[in-house]
Amino acid sequence: MASTDIKTDDLAGLEAGLDALDAVQVRRTSVREVLVGKVLPPLLAVVLVVAAWQLLVTAQVTEDYKLPSPSAVWDSAVEMWLQGTLLEVIWTSVSRGLLGFLLAVALGTPLGLLVARVKFVRSAIGPILSGLQSLPSVAWVAPAVIWLGLNDKMMYAVILLGAVPSIANGLVSGVDQVPPLVIRAGRTLGATGLRGTWHIVLPAALPGYLAGLKQGWAFSWRSLMAAEIIASSPDLGLGLGQLLENGRNNFDMPGIFLSILLILFVGIAIDLLIFSPLERWVLRSRGLLVRS
Repeated sequence: MASTDIKTDDLAGLEAGLDALDAVQVRRTSVREVLVGKVLPPLLAVVLVVAAWQLLVTAQVTEDYKLPSPSAVWDSAVEMWLQGTLLEVIWTSVSRGLLGFLLAVALGTPLGLLVARVKFVRSAIGPILSGLQSLPSVAWVAPAVIWLGLNDKMMYAVILLGAVPSIANGLVSGVDQVPPLVIRAGRTLGATGLRGTWHIVLPAALPGYLAGLKQGWAFSWRSLMAAEIIASSPDLGLGLGQLLENGRNNFDMPGIFLSILLILFVGIAIDLLIFSPLERWVLRSRGLLVRS
């Protein structure tokens, strides 16, 4: 009798625990919580960095022409804004980077699936992809200029050579982490061939694929900056990389610092606007993130 009561109490406790899990209150995050939790910390970090920067300038740790003040960099940005060139320079690089990245995704995705699913292809070109991923993007600039000339095709070629291996390897890693039971279950339900790849393999490999996409964008952006710094031509227009190189040629340290900050700003903005929402969506779809 006592044993029956204990089992009953255990079942009641288990049911209560399950009910508590199901009863998780979902609510929208208030504006105050967003400001305090997400907006304030990065702003505070920026303020601290600028304050430390200004402190070094005030302490005169080095000559003014080596370390410009934050106000001098701001004046350089304002001057470009008044001239109407600031947004144009940013858009020149961003448009190239995004288009090159989309082309890399279009090429790297089927290549990654081919390497992941065909053993012979993996044995043949898998090590080559890994080697290409570790090769500095700047190494491709010189041959790309010789092959294609000083034009946008050269820029996109450098981006593709830098980003495609990362995207393909990310997808291969994601596919390798898919449990074989999931694939067998999909085949049992009739999801074979391209249908199985689209409905089973790709969704299951999404976390690794997304990590490859994120790394591929980083390689795309760095490859583009390397190409813009090294290859200069009036036909190419003025991008952020060329703006940085112009600052070096003119001994314009405020311009150099402004270029570096703009390159950093674009990288952070793309991550916050594109990849962070995608990561949250993937986590939420797998029950790893409570909707707020």
